Amino acid sequence: MMNRITAFSTRNVKELMRDPLSYIFCLGFPLIMLLIMTLVDQSIPPESKMTVFHINNLCGGIAMFGQTFIMLFTALTVSKDRSSSFLVRMYATPMTSGDFTLGYIIPMLIISTAQLLLTFTASFIVSLITGVQLTVAGMLLSLISLIPSAVMFTSLGLLFGSLFNDKAAPGLCSIIISLGSFLGSVFFDAEATGGVLLTICKCLPFFYCTKTARSAMALETGAEEFLLPLLIVCISAAVITGLASLAFSSKMKADLS
Repeated sequence: MMNRITAFSTRNVKELMRDPLSYIFCLGFPLIMLLIMTLVDQSIPPESKMTVFHINNLCGGIAMFGQTFIMLFTALTVSKDRSSSFLVRMYATPMTSGDFTLGYIIPMLIISTAQLLLTFTASFIVSLITGVQLTVAGMLLSLISLIPSAVMFTSLGLLFGSLFNDKAAPGLCSIIISLGSFLGSVFFDAEATGGVLLTICKCLPFFYCTKTARSAMALETGAEEFLLPLLIVCISAAVITGLASLAFSSKMKADLS
């Protein structure tokens, strides 16, 4: 079983690495946003007391934002495989739907981890330039706490890729990218805003992904700041992964019948 998953995962990594857009969006674009928002932060007067763009807050948000592009490329990979004859041929092998699910998720998690390492490294360099302190312990805890959200976004990509074709899936992922960045409180402080907007943010898992990462960065590991948001993200990841696996299995059975 592990040999089948490893071989399929290796193939998916190679497919992703052959696409130059994956380097631009998965690795380059989050770093560009990090630098732009840092420049914006430097232009904001200190008396405004706006801290959302300080690198200690921005780092976790941008790291989560970058994971939304992993979702996009997962959806593209799965939907393209379904639209071609590749998966039809693969169905004739001993691979199960669980093998396919893990074979898509595992390589994307590897790419996501590399993306996180790059983002946190860039953030640490920015912190040295701007004078905002980042601790190694905080960055490490934040990185680890973002793994469940990486699973969630990768599974969302698998779900969309299983349910929709290669034309519709990217469009739906674009909507999630916009919702994830805005309602995930990446570029503004939803808790300071309050009201209906905060209520909407709290109804979606993106908000808790960002909150978990930022709380971990500040080493705030209390129940309300860290543990509860992390639990919500883990539950969301488990539910979405289960739904994605069921959707892929259902499409697989339909294609074989």
